Amino acid sequence: MKRPILLLMFILAVCSCGKKNNSKAINIIPKPVEMEVGKGNFLISDKTIISYNKTELKEAAEYLAERLADETGLHLSIQAANSSQSNIVLDYNSPEEISDAYTLNVSSKNIFIEGTNPRSVMLGIQTLRQLIPLEVNTKIIIPEVNIKDYPAWEWRGMMMDISRHFFDKEEVKEFLDLMAYYKFNKFHWHLTDDQGWRIEIKKYPLLIEKSSWREFNNHDKTCLSEAVKEHNTDYLLPEEKTKEQDGKILYGGYYTQQDIKEVVAYAAKLGIDVIPEIDIPGHSSSSIAAYPDLSCFGTTGWGTIFSSPLCPGKDNTLAIYKDIYAELFELFPYEYVHVGADEVEKENWKKCPHCQARIKQENLQNEDELQSWFVRQMESFFTSNGKKLIGWDEITEGGLSENATVMWWRTWAPNTVKTALEQGNKVILTPNSHNYFDYQQTSKTLQELYTFDPVPASVDNTSKNLILGIQANTWAEAIPSRERFQYMTVPRMLALSDVAWRYDADRKWEEFYSRLIAHFPRLDKMKINYRPVEIPDLHEKIVFVGTTLVKWDYPLSDIELRYTTDETIPDKNSPLYTDPFEIDQSTRFNIRMFRPDGSAADILKILYAKEEYRPGHEGLSSNVGLKCEWHEGIFRQCSQIETVPPKQEYIVESIKVPEGVGGKRGLIYSGYINIPKKDIYTFYLASDDGSKLYINEEPVVDNDGPHGPVTLSAQMALDKGLHPIKLYYFDMNNGGFINLKLFGSDGREVILNNESIFH
Repeated sequence: MKRPILLLMFILAVCSCGKKNNSKAINIIPKPVEMEVGKGNFLISDKTIISYNKTELKEAAEYLAERLADETGLHLSIQAANSSQSNIVLDYNSPEEISDAYTLNVSSKNIFIEGTNPRSVMLGIQTLRQLIPLEVNTKIIIPEVNIKDYPAWEWRGMMMDISRHFFDKEEVKEFLDLMAYYKFNKFHWHLTDDQGWRIEIKKYPLLIEKSSWREFNNHDKTCLSEAVKEHNTDYLLPEEKTKEQDGKILYGGYYTQQDIKEVVAYAAKLGIDVIPEIDIPGHSSSSIAAYPDLSCFGTTGWGTIFSSPLCPGKDNTLAIYKDIYAELFELFPYEYVHVGADEVEKENWKKCPHCQARIKQENLQNEDELQSWFVRQMESFFTSNGKKLIGWDEITEGGLSENATVMWWRTWAPNTVKTALEQGNKVILTPNSHNYFDYQQTSKTLQELYTFDPVPASVDNTSKNLILGIQANTWAEAIPSRERFQYMTVPRMLALSDVAWRYDADRKWEEFYSRLIAHFPRLDKMKINYRPVEIPDLHEKIVFVGTTLVKWDYPLSDIELRYTTDETIPDKNSPLYTDPFEIDQSTRFNIRMFRPDGSAADILKILYAKEEYRPGHEGLSSNVGLKCEWHEGIFRQCSQIETVPPKQEYIVESIKVPEGVGGKRGLIYSGYINIPKKDIYTFYLASDDGSKLYINEEPVVDNDGPHGPVTLSAQMALDKGLHPIKLYYFDMNNGGFINLKLFGSDGREVILNNESIFH
């Protein structure tokens, strides 16, 4: 953040002291830095005129008129100068240094939006749009308000993967509209990967002819299976993205260069920069399929984990990709271009005579340095064409160039951020633990995203000014449709919007949640296929003794809750929840939420379990901590861990991965947990990948299987005393974590430490 912005923040904070703030009824996302609400209002009618005081703002004025017409039915006229007392006035007249600052003043006489440039005026327009009431008639009432606003971070990004599953230009534009509404300003467009090449390159037509359409792969088949199993049309592959050719059904699509220009121009109108990504040297099967000589041995293939990469030992590989990027530069005016450079399988390089010759020729130490050499060659070409290179954080391995920008995604490798910043490189934060929006969502996902600090603890304050900002990535392996894409990104992107704009250490989940709830009717009006918020205080397993009241206090009044108790999938004919009801026996509920348009959310499976209190024990052990066995290997289920003999045993005083445990790991924790009093306890088990918790040899939380970060919760009735505990955990990619928390019915946490766990 530049020094003038820090000064402005201080001035605004001082000015706000003692001022009356009646902002509770106004729910803007992201939350403005300073907002005062008056008692009056401004009435927008068909006689209201939008005026712009700079010719560069004509497009912004036209955009505002278009949005007002769409959202209210009012068609306002536009003029080049302010001459009316009932005007919406657009202007900019502030120092260019504060690039995204704007003010929005609404009085009974006019609405005045002033920014530091046309793009920041657009930010003020988005705030004004959020002030428009949902119910409108011939006059629109806008509350009197005085807003001074600016972002904490320059980079507020969203990434769309269109390789695994394709989204056409109109779907991309629709997403850009939503990004602009919530003040995101960077669109990262992942255009190529192993599963498809999506951009026309005129010099190399086979990239489109051979690699933009494919027979159904495992991703497609999994989605189609989910559509049937879950009765969910969001998982269906859109018919317009399939075609029949030579008796086969193919899936795919691509953008012509004219399509690209159209989308880039549309984004620019909204104040959004577009960052293209063509992934090299890994994730390049689609280009190798079209031009096999790009690989080491002339074929596409797969290594131990990832696809076989490009061959950096061949001069022709560099020449072809320089040609490809040269065409890309002509289509994308923004200074940044992304090269990927992640998850590169280097086994072929170790065997390739071209690669080994290159290593010797360039005096490189190993294949990691060969990758860095390749990235630097491309970066030099970028620089000579006026472009800046971004790569995933693996570009730090083998040596990082001075000017490359690092996009940090591997939460388990926070030192890559520290290393890059200490070398003076800029960093963009996209931690996979919270900012990968393709990861499945649970009851805790949204709150954990909002309260998470994306800046690693190892980063000192002097380096933070090199952090450009934050971004979320949505990979499309299991996202075949526009509807599924929206379901996975909304409302998560609203939470991230607040974090990116404010980066406020004191942000409160409860305060944001109240603003978020107010936005769902707006999302309904925009026809967004969002994921409804959770039913409060609901766990995967809810335990009761005797009888209990099934009470689902749901905050969204327009959402229908329908359920079944016979393990069938709820539909529009299933029982509708209206009032609490009592049960006296264990009951398994399948719950499905239906939006006002009749579309359905994912199925929520909840077990209400009638239990008795499990007796506790005394005197079983006084040895502090749990035993933790490390079983070395790659596992896909917790049950597989014990099939491998333990490599080493540790004693741990909390649920953590012991120091010295390697990446190929399955861990088994065992011992006793000391329960302080008779109560119904809630266990929260979070892991990446799988985990499974047993108490008293009974399964409690099943978080098994390969997956990203997931938190699941369940309950158990426990009496005071010691109870046997066994916890299984495996991690497939050396990027995972394990965490267990325990709460009593009063909401107080039982800390799992040397006073509560024994062996």
